[in-house]
Amino acid sequence: MNLIPDWSIVLDHYNNLIIADDCLKGNKLTINSNQFFCHKKEHLIILGDLWLTNKKELSSKLNLNCQSNLNNDYELTLELWKKLGRDCLNLLQGMFAFVIWDNQEQKLFLVRDKVGSRTLYYYQQNGNFYVAPRLKSLLPFHSKELSVVALRDYLTCSFVPGENTLWKGVKELRPGSILTLPTGKIDYYWQPEQNIKYSRQPLEFHSNRLRQDLEQIITEYLPKKQPIGIYLSGGLDSSCITALCAKLHQEKIHTYSIHFGEECPNELEFSTLVATHYQTEHHILEITPQKMWDNLPITLANLDDPIGDPLTVPNYLLAQIAQENSQVILNGEGGDPCFGGPKNQPMILSQLYSNFSLNSNLINNYLTSFKRCFVDLPNLLKPDIYHQLEPEKSVFIDDLTSSNEFVNRLMLLNIKFKGADHILTKVNNLTRSVNLIGLSPLFDQRIVQLSMEIPPQYKLKGTEEKAVLKQAVTDLLPEAIINRPKSGMRVPVQYFFYRYWRNKAKRLLLSRKAKIADYLNQDLIKEWLNYRGDVWGRYGLKLWLLVSLEIWLRVNQK
Repeated sequence: MNLIPDWSIVLDHYNNLIIADDCLKGNKLTINSNQFFCHKKEHLIILGDLWLTNKKELSSKLNLNCQSNLNNDYELTLELWKKLGRDCLNLLQGMFAFVIWDNQEQKLFLVRDKVGSRTLYYYQQNGNFYVAPRLKSLLPFHSKELSVVALRDYLTCSFVPGENTLWKGVKELRPGSILTLPTGKIDYYWQPEQNIKYSRQPLEFHSNRLRQDLEQIITEYLPKKQPIGIYLSGGLDSSCITALCAKLHQEKIHTYSIHFGEECPNELEFSTLVATHYQTEHHILEITPQKMWDNLPITLANLDDPIGDPLTVPNYLLAQIAQENSQVILNGEGGDPCFGGPKNQPMILSQLYSNFSLNSNLINNYLTSFKRCFVDLPNLLKPDIYHQLEPEKSVFIDDLTSSNEFVNRLMLLNIKFKGADHILTKVNNLTRSVNLIGLSPLFDQRIVQLSMEIPPQYKLKGTEEKAVLKQAVTDLLPEAIINRPKSGMRVPVQYFFYRYWRNKAKRLLLSRKAKIADYLNQDLIKEWLNYRGDVWGRYGLKLWLLVSLEIWLRVNQK
């Protein structure tokens, strides 16, 4: 069973609303709640995916007349909408993407949650608007032409940031926004913003606030009288979530770690230490090169836009084994974007020792810091494709050149783009494809908001990363976890390509029938596959990026 709702909506140029099932059989204003997670009340219809954590508080606080339906997030949201209109959106806590049709006003409202835990896509053609929670649900309505801007951004970042998708003309609703149709007007009801508070207070003050919020959020997330699972890498973030769950949850806790065979480095020493410390039922999955390659197509089929992060396949394989033991799986995603991970350090050092008087220097350094294909674009993209990009500015430029503290600029970029367009959509799609609910406590909107209130020096304190998060859980975690340097979970793609995948990749990427052939320079790709000039050992990541793109295109252009 796939938990992700698969529906689509058409608002035609006559303002007729048509709701279609996954077979695209249109039924004008026909609602089937079993298929669509949809509820109808008076002149309002709500359709979508809602998971609210504060529904009891909302019902009590606003004296809503739906006490018998407290477990029904849709009923509650419609009552709130009737009472407050769009102002109710700021009150909602949780994960959601939904549409509301107002039959009196003849308007369709598209809404996405504050951090982007759920997705909505839309497309306009000939006066008709098409809306769906999954990109693939819109495939029958648009051409298979790629957006060259989105292609550039994917090759630069390994995901597609911002409102663009890889399909030309198809847009993704941004987190914290509401789109009104048929006018097409987009308003933001919430955005993460720097709002530094209590700047004179010591580290302990801010860490206590963080600890209090984390305990409340995790308590809300934990299912009653059910076992849970946790992805446990052995790093600070996932260990922190494990420690708090062990303190707050009385049922069995399953933890899951991966490694790539005895010939590759791993972090099992640390994940096993944490699992033993909290007496979890620990599961270790070995991922072989063959298993990784074989599961790439099904992994990409479960995503919307392609994600060229090598951890996507391990994430999918872990979800498969985790669903055997629980319905809810938690992770440590969000620690780096909110509290200052190592990926920010090269940019901070560059800012200290370089001349960033020109915005072009700043944006180029930022795009290079992804360590993918940005510097290769003039040669990797075919000339006619590359020239189309000259007037197109980067989606990151406004946030990167804002007046915020430099550390917070980087973190806001990670929260708004990598969080919504890479991490959270990956977590949601891959876990729910195997009937799991994936939860990211460190990416909860309240933690995001709190992180923007904490002075930057308590997030990156000299060379110490995540000082405030470490202090918040220092009484719970073994010292070896608190003081270990952050290394990140690394997939040995360089080694796997060189040893196992090179011939497979050649057949895939160098074929005349390759989907990427119309856009990319296959002669350059051939050089990469032969590892010519690979001084820094980065071709593996670039090749994985291209293999993922090619397979995604084949899956979606059938």
